[in-house]
Amino acid sequence: MSANTANPPVKRANPISKVPFWAQIVAGLVLGVLLGWLARSQDVSWLKTTLETIGNTFVQLLKLAVAPLVFFAILVSITNLRKVNNAARLAAQTLIWFMITSLIAVAIGITIGLLTNPGAGTGLTPADGSKPEHAGSWIDFLTGIVPTDVITPFQNLEVLQIVFMAAVAGIALLKLGEKAKPILEISESILALLQKALWWVILLAPIGTIGLIGKAISTYGWDLLGKYATFTADIYIGCALVLFGVYPTLLALVAKVNPIQFFKGAWPAIQLAFVSRSSVGTMPVTQKVTERLGVPKEYTSFAVPFGATTKMDGCAAIYPALAAIFIAQIFDIQLGIKEYLLIAFVSVVGSAATAGLTGATVMLTLTLSTLGLPLEGVGLLMAIDPILDMMRTATNVAGQALVPVVVAAREKILDREAYATASSSPLDREDAEEIQDSREAVPAAA
Repeated sequence: MSANTANPPVKRANPISKVPFWAQIVAGLVLGVLLGWLARSQDVSWLKTTLETIGNTFVQLLKLAVAPLVFFAILVSITNLRKVNNAARLAAQTLIWFMITSLIAVAIGITIGLLTNPGAGTGLTPADGSKPEHAGSWIDFLTGIVPTDVITPFQNLEVLQIVFMAAVAGIALLKLGEKAKPILEISESILALLQKALWWVILLAPIGTIGLIGKAISTYGWDLLGKYATFTADIYIGCALVLFGVYPTLLALVAKVNPIQFFKGAWPAIQLAFVSRSSVGTMPVTQKVTERLGVPKEYTSFAVPFGATTKMDGCAAIYPALAAIFIAQIFDIQLGIKEYLLIAFVSVVGSAATAGLTGATVMLTLTLSTLGLPLEGVGLLMAIDPILDMMRTATNVAGQALVPVVVAAREKILDREAYATASSSPLDREDAEEIQDSREAVPAAA
C-alpha cells in the first residue's frame, strides 16, 4: 500500500477529555470540600499545605498572564473598533449599560442590607477589625491612573495603570493608520499567544478548584460562617437576584432573546469565574462564549476586555453596599440617604478600582473612605472574603457577557441564529481543535 493511502496511527482518546469540563469542575469542587474538611477535622497538616500550594499555584499561573494580557487585549480591542460600523456609538452604549446594570445591582444590595441588618447579632465588635495595609481613596484612584514609568505597573500588577497605557497606545495606533499596521500585527500575535497559554492554565481549573476550595474549608471551616451567616447569605442572594433575575429580565425585555439560552452559552465562563475568582483570568473564556452567543468578534474584542477591567456588579456594587451597611452596624454608625447615594456613586464611577483581580478590598476601602466609615471594618471581612468572592466574580463575568449581547441586540448586529444554538463549552472545542491539529500533523506511514 502506498504512503498516500496508508492510514495514520490512531491516538488513544484520553478518558478524562471525554468528561465535560463543567463535570470536572463540579468533581473538583466536591473533592476539595471533602479534602478540606478532612484536613481540618483530623488536623492533617501536610494535606492543608498541599491544598494551599495547589490553590496558590493555580492563582499564580492565572496572574502570571494578567499584566501583558490586559495590555494587549485593551490595545487590540481599541484598534479593532476601526472594523466596526458606528464604533463610537457602540462604545457609548456599552458604557451606558455598564452603568445601568451597576445602579440596579447596588440598589439591590442596599435594599437587602436594609431589610436584613447583616451586622446585627453577630457578636462582632470594632475590636475585631483591623485596618488594611493598603486603602483606596479618590486621590489615590485619580492619581494612580497615570503611571510614573512603563515598567512598574507590570511589576506591581497595577491593572488600572496598564489599562491607561494600553488605551493611549491603542488610540495612538488608530491615529497612525497604515503606519501602525506592523505593530498591530505583532500585538495581535502576542495576544493570541497569551490567550493560548492561558487556555492551558484554564484546563487545570478542576485541579485548581480542589486546592482553592480545600484551602478555604481547611483554613476557615464552617464555624466561621456562623458569625457571618446573614452577611454571606445576603451576598449570595443579592448576586443571585442580579444573575438570575435582573439579567434574564434585561435579556427578555431589552434584547428580546431567550434568557435560558444565554446561560447555556455563558455557563463555561460563569463557572470558571466562580472557581478562579478572577475576571481577567476568565477573560479569554468570556470572550469565546460571547462570540458564540452571536456578538460580532470585532465588538466582542472591545467590550469583553473593557468589561473585565471595569464591569463589576458583584465586587463593585452588591458587595460594597452590603459591606458598608454591615460595618456601619458593627460600629454603631447611622447611614442616611446621602450615604446611600454616595454608595451608588462610588459603585458606578469607582468600579475600575477593582481592576478585574481577585478580591474587592480596594473597592471596599474606597467606599468606606468616601462614607467616612472606619477602615478597621475591612479586617472584619477579610477572613470570609474568599467564600464571598466566588459568587461575586461569577456575577461580574456574567454581566461582562450580558452587556455585549444586549447592546448587539439593540444595535441589530446580534447573530440570533448563533445565539439560539450556542451551548457547548469553548474549552471542549479548544481541546478538540488541538487534538485534531495534532492528528493532522502526524505524517502518513511509509
